[in-house]
Amino acid sequence: MPKGIHTLFAVAAGALLGAGVMLAYGVSANREPPPGPPPAQARAASLLDEVARHVRSEYVDAVSGDQLDLAAVDGMIASLDPHSAFLDPAEYEAMRVSTSGHYSGVGIEVAEQDGRIVVVTPIEGSPADRAGVQAGDVLLEIDGQPVEAGRLDDAIERMRGFVGSSVRLVVGRAGEPEPLQFALERSDVHVRTVRSESLPGRYGYVRITHFNDATPGDLGQQLSALQADAPLAGLVLDLRGNPGGVLESAVRVADDFLVSGVIVRADGRTADARFEMLATDGDLLRQAPLVVLIDRGSASGAEIVAGALRDHGRATLMGERTFGKGSVQTVMPLRDGQALKLTTSRYFTPSGASIHDRGIEPDVSLARLVQPVPALRDAQQDPAVQAALQYLRDRSLGSGTQVALAGKP
Repeated sequence: MPKGIHTLFAVAAGALLGAGVMLAYGVSANREPPPGPPPAQARAASLLDEVARHVRSEYVDAVSGDQLDLAAVDGMIASLDPHSAFLDPAEYEAMRVSTSGHYSGVGIEVAEQDGRIVVVTPIEGSPADRAGVQAGDVLLEIDGQPVEAGRLDDAIERMRGFVGSSVRLVVGRAGEPEPLQFALERSDVHVRTVRSESLPGRYGYVRITHFNDATPGDLGQQLSALQADAPLAGLVLDLRGNPGGVLESAVRVADDFLVSGVIVRADGRTADARFEMLATDGDLLRQAPLVVLIDRGSASGAEIVAGALRDHGRATLMGERTFGKGSVQTVMPLRDGQALKLTTSRYFTPSGASIHDRGIEPDVSLARLVQPVPALRDAQQDPAVQAALQYLRDRSLGSGTQVALAGKP
């Protein structure tokens, strides 16, 4: 029988049962007026108890009370919006690692490409880097167990562990006839979210993959290195595929290119959920021209940065319309290592615009050039980066018209 019919029958039966109870009460208590309806909270609790009793006694498989509690919490939070979530201890720990910028492991960034788990880069100074693991290596085994396609998260989890513990990796490398083996000792690893390259003509390229607690400091170091010999003539800031992250870090990144004004405003039900964040004096680029690359994968914190820089006239946005996530989540620790990630605010760009479900349109569309950013690509081989660089060069000559043709065949 279709699920919708099951539901309809259950609702009808409940309604009939309720009517029968009311009629019986009316017959037995016709000398006193019946009480008013119970409060909404009591009705909800009663409904939950009623459903739980049926599941515990009649569901085809035995279900524990703890399972039902977790399922009820999951369903409650999932019904709110796509960004609120109940986090079990493993999910909470993964979020903590993502936001803190540190974890215990071997120090390689990996991605799934063509059905294989490939090393994007060994993190500088990490156990994997010191042992000689290289970008492009294909991960074959972890501690004697094969690495399966489609299970990237599992591979990452298996490489993490306590500082000082050991893990053995087997990798395949182009040009090597046999797989290579590495015995590594896990250590504290700094997750780097910022990478940079010099571009021809005193221009620079910076990519931010997401925003964690360490991102603003890493960005400052990368910009200092790019400008060690002379100030940059312009910068390409790549936020494509950046899903966001820590709000305060995104705000600090925007602040690095602004000298004053509002970066973001937020509104919510509680006092803590209503705030305004302002720029402080100091521009790490010294007012050099700035292009920000965006795409449909640029979301949340990436949209805060792009929106603030565009609203203040500080940057030109190039690429395609962003994702459109205009809400802020607060992570609230719970008992037993669990946590609640709950949407608590909606944010607005400096101009007062809400980008939720709308996204941010670029100033210059590169729809035909913007593609998913390959993990192993050199920036100078990226057509979108080249278009942005050409725009910066044209601007220095007093013309910004040539790039408008970049998307045409």
